[in-house]
This record gives sequence, structure tokens and C-alpha cells, in this order.
Amino acid sequence: MRKLGVIGIGNVGVTVAYTLVSQGIVDELVMIDTNDKKVLAEKLDFEDAMPRLPYHTKIKIQDYAALSDADVVITAFGDIEASIKTGNRFAEFKINSKNAVEVGTKLKEVGFKGVLINISNPCDAITTILQRETGLPKERVFGTGTFLDTARMQHVVGDYLNQDSRNVDGFVLGEHGNSQFTAWSTVRVNNKPLAEVISLDEIASLDGKPSEGAWIVASGKGYTSYAIATCGVRLAQAVMSDAKLFAPASVYVEEFGTYLGYPAIIGANGVEKVVPLELTAEEVEKLNESVAYIKEHVEQLG
Repeated sequence: MRKLGVIGIGNVGVTVAYTLVSQGIVDELVMIDTNDKKVLAEKLDFEDAMPRLPYHTKIKIQDYAALSDADVVITAFGDIEASIKTGNRFAEFKINSKNAVEVGTKLKEVGFKGVLINISNPCDAITTILQRETGLPKERVFGTGTFLDTARMQHVVGDYLNQDSRNVDGFVLGEHGNSQFTAWSTVRVNNKPLAEVISLDEIASLDGKPSEGAWIVASGKGYTSYAIATCGVRLAQAVMSDAKLFAPASVYVEEFGTYLGYPAIIGANGVEKVVPLELTAEEVEKLNESVAYIKEHVEQLG
């Protein structure tokens, strides 16, 4: 039986849950939130949809013990308004660090031994706290990280070149936040290096657009949901099907001593391998700066 939990049933968490139910990805779903009325309402709404769906999903709510044998738990708690108002995902750090301690402690108490995928911001820092509090091996705890930011880059480059975004490969690295950067040396379109397709000036003109698009969505809707939920579900599917998916995520990189957005192989055991990149000197410098920024904030916790 495929069993998954979602902790935090806000705009992102409920989109994750709806995707799982409507696409028949899980057999049993456990939803947990601090708002009892909200999580009950979502459960009943999903169950009302069941007679018209080609799949059936058993749904439980507000029961951490039910997560003891879950394959995957996705955490999506947070206060998105704080990030939007400040333009900085670390604005959620104070509240989400407390949430992460509470959630991680409860998961440890019920004996959860599956794979934990974090969406909550600031993603890399909160993933770090969740790993510490659950006591799970680092490879079994990871975050969506720059998986979404890389998709945004693919979208921007694809649009600029009138190509399907899936024809664009490459990575956005570092923090899922303001210190992230596109490693343009890794970007290829139809298997050609981007620098052979367009000029360096054109590449420079695209540099900030993935992040700009993210804030346009957040300021227009008041939150983001579909893209990040899709990323979380895709990573969960990679774990549940042992897909060996090659993708950037917030993974623990021993070389840097922290979680950060970096390419890895995602399978049944979580992060099965971190895949080293050959970067330019400028990109290495940017990566080190992003690592330092993440560590600086995490170390505030002691």
C-alpha cells in the first residue's frame, strides 16, 4: 500500500493532497494541520469527489501515529505572507523553525522511518532542522530546494527560444531563496550548450527572470501553489517508485556541510547519490556565498 502524509494543509499542502488524490498516486493519505476545521473540510471535500474519480484513496486526519508506517511525509507548513511582504523566504524562519522542531519531534515519537520531503521555507534551513529533530539519516530527509527554481529557469529559457521547457536542461543552485543562482555553464537546449545558442548578453538578460516570475505569482495570488506542489509530488513519486530521478533538490552535501540546492539521484532510500558538478570559477564563488548564507542562519539556532 502506498501511504503518504502531508503536514500543513494550506495553499501548498492542499494542492499536494489534491494532486495525490485526483491522480491516484497514493492508496492512503494522512493530512495534519493546526486548523482542525480546515483539515476536516478538506477531507470531506476530497471524499465527496471520490464517486467521480477513477481512483480511491483512504484519508485520515490529525493522527501522527498513522504516519508511523508512511512511505513519505511532505511538510508544507508556513506563513507565506511573511515571505511576500519582505521578498525574503527567511522571513518565515522564526515561525517555521519552531514548527519544524515540533513536527520533527512528533515524527520521531511515532517512529516514522520513511522519507521526509520538506517544502516549508526557508527550505534548506528548515530541512536541516527537520533532519536533526527526527534523527533520520540525512539521505532520508531532503527538500524541494531549487527543483522549482530550475523549472522556472527552464520555463524562461524555453519561452525565450520558443522551445518546450522540457527541452532545456541545467541547474539553479544554492539556497532556495535570494542567494540562489543559475549555473549557466550547465544549461543546455536540445543538448546544445546555451552559450552556443544565444549570446552572453542575452544570457545575462535572462539571469534574474526566474526569480522575478516567482514573485509575480506570489504577489498576484498571495501565494504560490501549483508549481511547488508539482515539484513535491514528483519527488515523492520518485521515492515511492524508486525512480532514480536525477534532479536538483535541497540535499545534504558533505563537502559544504549543509543542505542546499544541488543535483542528486532520488530513489527509494531518498537521496541515493549527490552528483558533483564542474562549475566555472564564478559559479563556485556564488555557490560558496550561498552556502555561507544558509549556514549563517542555521547556526543562529545553536
